[in-house]
Order: sequence, then structure tokens, then C-alpha cells
Amino acid sequence: MASTSNAALDARNISVVFGGLVAVNDVSFDIPEGSIVSLIGPNGAGKTTFFNVLTGLYVPTSGSVMFDDKDITGTAPHKIASGGVARTFQNIRLFGMMTAQENVMVAMHSHMKAGIISTILKTKKQRQEEEDAREFAQELLDFVGIGETTHEYARNLSYGDQRRLEVARALALRPKVLLLDEPTAGMNPNESAAFVEFVRRLRTERKVSILLIEHDMSVVMQVSERITVLDQGEKIAEGSPAEIKSNPRVIEAYLGKSGSEASKNVN
Repeated sequence: MASTSNAALDARNISVVFGGLVAVNDVSFDIPEGSIVSLIGPNGAGKTTFFNVLTGLYVPTSGSVMFDDKDITGTAPHKIASGGVARTFQNIRLFGMMTAQENVMVAMHSHMKAGIISTILKTKKQRQEEEDAREFAQELLDFVGIGETTHEYARNLSYGDQRRLEVARALALRPKVLLLDEPTAGMNPNESAAFVEFVRRLRTERKVSILLIEHDMSVVMQVSERITVLDQGEKIAEGSPAEIKSNPRVIEAYLGKSGSEASKNVN
């Protein structure tokens, strides 16, 4: 696939080999600026491995990842995150004994300018920066719809609220690109429907480009402008929701079914 000139993030010819296992095989993929795109496929298709390459957790065997016209291949995850590519995880990674506000503030640390001495001495500059951080954390909690949980311990929040807190923490990095890994996992249908609207607001109001890995096909079809399908480490299809849900190879590979039964599941 040719590089897209307006891509917020562009992965080119990515391959990942673990021993003799080819987890991802020559996959190219971009996230157009201001878009919402999804990456789908059956378990073991290579989605999470590819996601981990984009965020620096894995170094590809071959290929490159470009962000803001810079090659970030193999860059440390914390540098990629602070540079503008934030992510959530399939398994929620919050600090349970910290409040919602504190969880968000922790993510801001890399953007805070006060040095260690200022922090120890609680200088005026450090106090002002901390107050600004608290205000921004509250703004983000309000934005994701859990503003009333400011002083609640993260471990006491409902599963859906913990998911939203993870998004707030990712937004604290002021990203240009946001990668959401199974964001509706464990949600009921009403929560998933609300999340679709929330993702649209994220793109519009926070000016971020969004990539989702998601198993809920209803969510994928409603929110995505483009869908890429992986199977056994290879890209087998890419296109609009309408194109993907009528693609026989996708139906067979992703759903393992055929005919009308498969079509019901992608509608």
C-alpha cells in the first residue's frame, strides 16, 4: 500500500517473527488524519502484535512506523506516548488505590516542567503547575462522563467507568493519535452504544485520529470510516464498512461461517 500523504500515523511493510512463527507478515496500514479506523480479525490474527508495534512495545522484524513525518520504529513506548501516540489496553491498567483524578494526573507527568528540586520544595511554579494539572484532569473526567468520580478510588469504579477513566488518562497526554484496544470489552449493549457516540465526540472535540481493535462488529460498523482485516498475520481486506461486511473472504476468515448466518453477525 502506498503511503498516504495526510496520514497521522503510517506503518509500512511491517513483519514480526517470533522464533519460527510469523505473527505479522508484510502489513502496511495508515491512520488518516482526523479519521476513525478499525483493525479486526479472529483471535491470533496478529492485531495485538501489530498494535504493539505501533506503540513501541514490540520492534518489528522488518518495516517502519512513521508519525509526524518521523521514523519512530523501535522508539521506547513512553517516548512514543509523550510524543503524541497514546493507547488504552485490553486489560485495564489503572492504579486501583489512586483516585480517578490521581490516575489522570500521573499520565501528565511527562508534560510537567517543574524539576525535581521545585517539586521537593513545593515552589510557587510547582504549586501552580499542580493546580493546572488538577483542573485539566477534572476537565477530562467531565469530558469522558465520569466527572463525579474525581475522588473515588479507581478500583471502586464500575467496569464501564474504568474503561472511560483509561481513555481520560490517555487523553492527558494530549495525543494526536489514540489507539483503543477492545474498548467495549465487558460492556452491555447500552454501554457499547453510548461508547460509539463517545468515540465520535473524541474525534471531533479532542481533534484526535483514532484506531480501534474491537470484536463487537456492531460498534465497528457504526463508528469506522475504514476497516482493515487481518487473518493469520496478513491483511486480507480493507475498505468501508459496507465493503467489509459483504466481502466473502472476510466473512469466512473472521466469522468462520458462510451465507446468511455470517451476514447477520456483521450487520
